[in-house]
Amino acid sequence: MHSTAIAIVGAGPRGVGILERLAASVPELRPDTALDVHLIDPYPAGAGRIWRSAQSPLLAMNSMAADVTMYTDESVVCEGPIRTGPSFWDWAQEERAADLAGWPADLADELRAVTASTFPSRRLQSEYLGRVLRDVVVALPAGMCVHVHETRATGLSEQGGRQVVALEGEAPLIVDTVVLASGHLDAAPTADEQEMLARADAAGLRYLPPEQTTDSDLSVVEPGETVITRGMGLAFIDLMVLLFEGRGGRFEGTEELTYVPSGEEPRLVVGSPRGAPYHSKSHYGLAAGRPPLPRFFGPDDVDALSAAHRPLELRDHLWPVMAKEIAWGWYHELLAGHPDPARMPWEVFAERYAALEWGTPEMDALIAEAVPDPLFRLDFAALDRPFDGLRAESLEELQPLVRERIAEDLRQHVDPAHSAHLGAFVAMLSVYGEMTRIQGLDVLSAPSRARDVPWWQSFFNSVASGPPGFRVRQLLALSRAGFVEFLGPGMWVEVDDEGFSAGSGALAGAPPVTSTILIDARLPDSDAERTSDPLLASLVRAGEVVEEVLTEPDGTVLRRTGLIRVRPADGALIDTAGVAHEHRFAVGPHTTVKVAGAFTRPGMNAQSLRYNDGVARAVLRSLPTAREAASAA
Repeated sequence: MHSTAIAIVGAGPRGVGILERLAASVPELRPDTALDVHLIDPYPAGAGRIWRSAQSPLLAMNSMAADVTMYTDESVVCEGPIRTGPSFWDWAQEERAADLAGWPADLADELRAVTASTFPSRRLQSEYLGRVLRDVVVALPAGMCVHVHETRATGLSEQGGRQVVALEGEAPLIVDTVVLASGHLDAAPTADEQEMLARADAAGLRYLPPEQTTDSDLSVVEPGETVITRGMGLAFIDLMVLLFEGRGGRFEGTEELTYVPSGEEPRLVVGSPRGAPYHSKSHYGLAAGRPPLPRFFGPDDVDALSAAHRPLELRDHLWPVMAKEIAWGWYHELLAGHPDPARMPWEVFAERYAALEWGTPEMDALIAEAVPDPLFRLDFAALDRPFDGLRAESLEELQPLVRERIAEDLRQHVDPAHSAHLGAFVAMLSVYGEMTRIQGLDVLSAPSRARDVPWWQSFFNSVASGPPGFRVRQLLALSRAGFVEFLGPGMWVEVDDEGFSAGSGALAGAPPVTSTILIDARLPDSDAERTSDPLLASLVRAGEVVEEVLTEPDGTVLRRTGLIRVRPADGALIDTAGVAHEHRFAVGPHTTVKVAGAFTRPGMNAQSLRYNDGVARAVLRSLPTAREAASAA
């Protein structure tokens, strides 16, 4: 048996997911190999940076306990073997049936109280991810061994055909293949952000550019002051938690909460281009079961579209079919699961629906006939831009209008009568996976990739990555108490020597909000050229990775995406010459392959699990055989 080695840089759920798939396929693909796998991460292996236990116990997941797993199941269609394991909910039930004497008191109390529909704390998720890693290691096949290096990888080079990984404070590792699985990487501020920092510093202002909110120094935010906040996604929700509950405030009540202040909190004035928080997570299951997917937007359908239209335009050629697929999920759940709002059997509707094109008068007439109440119909415009059309003469007048729309969205995501939202969500996941494949095929026009793909990603995030309902209730309570005020859609920000000013398209004519502090509440955009990761930065300097740049046929640059190019099928790194490296792979949000989440819901044939499997098997096939190793020696 000859010996080979793999380094996985990043030991959070992405890296552990690759490890699990490596272990599953080693007996088939490398039965004669003694394999050492090195997990490299300065944060705890299993959890990684985002899910580490050393963070505020107030921060929660935005997934329910029953909706989280790291393991393949019978729904997953992949080349490698299926290896089942406990979901978060399965694990939680097992743990609390055992002795919790060794657990920290707060986590033990949470574990006893968790239900399938609970949104657990990130610290409890950290425990689950640690358990997954331990289970994977215990079940490793013969000849396979895992080594954990709690440090940072700082460089990558080649020596005699092998890969040399430089480590901070440790001797370099010499391995055969490397997988970069570091998750969302920090980046230096953009040129605009650097200018804002410089102007703020010169004027004695405070500006917090995009970063992981859990790592932000929020001590610069003073009690009682007005803070202009730009961004309303999950980073904003974390900011809200840390600045209010994190400073001693508390919420009372059950459905309509009341905020009891501590006296240490600021006043947030928040906005974004949409002006709306992400849609709340759904709190119900599917009454009609999983919709039959893909139905209109599978590989064969897309290949036929590609053959008919070259290059493809997302809005013109793909979106009508994407929308039809998402609406298929919505109306399957509504008509098959909720007979009251429906006036047509699902089987009749499905046959007529399949024959029509999305967006036509005939399709609109069919939907109106089947679902007379517009409240139960899918409205993509309202889903994408829920606050468009809001207008007010003053910030004060705008607040109840915004709260009304947020409250209605929350109601529909917790009331099982509106579980069509979940049917659409499941279909969106299917569409997202196929869109990932399409982007890898290079069949979209450059302008569409530059303009329309970012729109689709933003739309998907707003629908699929929202906060739990209890966070939305807290946000509404803070708004009613006057501690959070909404600017509405079309937010703008200006800065001068006096401070920051902010307003929005919904407040035309109203005086701007002013402050001496601005927080950009979002993650930094992935950007290979600005990355603060020393390993990736060294590869950029050496030309051994290349950033994706979208150009017209004549070479005119349309957009730099900041993402590093990888081979779509397996994540192999592509260099400046356009050549895929057979011993270097990368997975995660800093690459051109967008995968929805590092873990997933059970029973969903999840794209993340299928991609992990494809990458892991490519990595194993990249390893030298015994004959090749002997020849190289």
